[in-house]
Amino acid sequence: MSARRIGVYICYCGGNISDYVDCEKVRNAIAGEEGVVVAKTTMFACSDASQQEIIEDIQQQKLDGMVVASCSPTLHLFTFRGVANRAGLNPYLYVQVNLREQCSWAHTDVPAQATEKAVHLVRAGIAKARLTESLDKIRIDTVPRALVVGGGIAGLRAALALSDLGISVFVAEKSEKVGGWVAEMGRMYPHERRGSDLIAKLVEEIGARENIKVFTHAELTAKSGSVGDFSVQLSVADQTIPLNVGTIVVTTGFGSYEPAPGEFGYGTEGVLTLPEFKRLLDESKGPLVYRGKPVNSIVYVYCVGSRGSSKKEKPNTYCSRYCCNAAMHASSVAHDLSPSLHQFHLFRDIRTYGKYELLYEEARSKGAVFLKFDEQQPPEVEKVDGHFRVQLKDQLTFGDEIQIESDLVVLVTGMEARADKSLNDVLKLPLGLDNFFKEIHPKLRPVETVIDGVFIAGAAQAPRNSAESVASALAATAKSAALLKKGYVELEPLVAVVDTEACTWCSECVCTCPYAAIEKVTAGSKEVAQINSALCKGCGCCVPACPKGALGVKGYTDRQIRAMIDAMGASHE
Repeated sequence: MSARRIGVYICYCGGNISDYVDCEKVRNAIAGEEGVVVAKTTMFACSDASQQEIIEDIQQQKLDGMVVASCSPTLHLFTFRGVANRAGLNPYLYVQVNLREQCSWAHTDVPAQATEKAVHLVRAGIAKARLTESLDKIRIDTVPRALVVGGGIAGLRAALALSDLGISVFVAEKSEKVGGWVAEMGRMYPHERRGSDLIAKLVEEIGARENIKVFTHAELTAKSGSVGDFSVQLSVADQTIPLNVGTIVVTTGFGSYEPAPGEFGYGTEGVLTLPEFKRLLDESKGPLVYRGKPVNSIVYVYCVGSRGSSKKEKPNTYCSRYCCNAAMHASSVAHDLSPSLHQFHLFRDIRTYGKYELLYEEARSKGAVFLKFDEQQPPEVEKVDGHFRVQLKDQLTFGDEIQIESDLVVLVTGMEARADKSLNDVLKLPLGLDNFFKEIHPKLRPVETVIDGVFIAGAAQAPRNSAESVASALAATAKSAALLKKGYVELEPLVAVVDTEACTWCSECVCTCPYAAIEKVTAGSKEVAQINSALCKGCGCCVPACPKGALGVKGYTDRQIRAMIDAMGASHE
């Protein structure tokens, strides 16, 4: 085999790396490594100018390997694969070394040692590059149909968008009718249209589409196959309906936090959660009345069930964001119904973000009073003689003790992930620490999941209002359509492989695979493992489980890993 010709590019990252790592010293240290014919430093390797320089080096120096030592592969792995591809170099002959997160940022106080570590990391990358092989992406034909799981506003809007693009859509809604939370709502912010009217309009449009089929009382009970060609089963009433779809969009919505008994008086008549109060407002035609009695004053308690404020065993530590906006809007609607109403907002922090700051200003202009409490000293709620007495120490007046008499107490509750173990078991989608479905990357791949062809959107992914949910649904639609309209999908070739000579089929690998990508087949006179390349994610869980050493992962072979370890551990004094 002829000697490799490798180009190595060490990025300053605008000081993120070079402030703590002597990049020139690293370049000098690795310039003489076996196979290295180009060794350069650059201020920003990801810049257009640097990318063009790398392309020219590949073409002029006839490079057959490339190493970029810069930031996390999460950010620019595909950027530099694209550079290699444009230069005519197979993109899988490229290796990225993380000098920022794994070196410079981790050792800001010891630049000399950080520089030494950087040298070892780059040498390991070069050792891997010497053993890289050209790989081709896995190509799979796609079925031009999609399944939307969940028929709330996000799911319905996704279905219509897919239909507009000529893709047939099946919508599976678990309840007896579509629309979700929005279908039950009256005035919504910021457009002031009724939620029920919005859903009615969407349902009307869907009814006019021949390529949309809606199933209610439907649950997804089985899924097999892979991106572009999923076989799924819906349980609808008493029958099982098999479907063949190319992609799945999950828009199952959210659940609302239910306070613990006694939490801020919850369970006492007159203590309402925000959704309960919203229903009261929507049903009111004149001055606000609760259980036959006029309501003259209301106290709102914020962050109930959010930001770790719950009394429950495992409180939600995240901020639901939408709650402040929703409470401000509800306060404004309540004022319109009863202009003489006294309203008090007890908050930890107000987060009416962006244009929704106007809701806060409107509530204030209508006479609402805002009092800030310390999270360690939350308000105390008790009912005395048919009215509520709420006590708190107001941080805006340096801890003055304030007592408020009110007719209603509204607990501004946040969103929770909708618990659905059976659906999770079928889809096998990862959950975040907040128990919502987790995307691959919140900025770079915000609606994609680790299961190719399965997308998430709306409040199934994170606390969102209706506008944000629709926006994410359209993003999921765009990603879904991009796969289906092309007619085929290309998958990463970095998947597991089986040495059938060594394999004796003990099934240990099957037990470790989280993606059900391994099956038993007959090869000649014996049974062996076979990898479904369309399902395999190249995670490598199966490799150490094999007692015969018959499994490996393309691009991360045992030979490459050993070479990297040897290169990092070798002395180069």
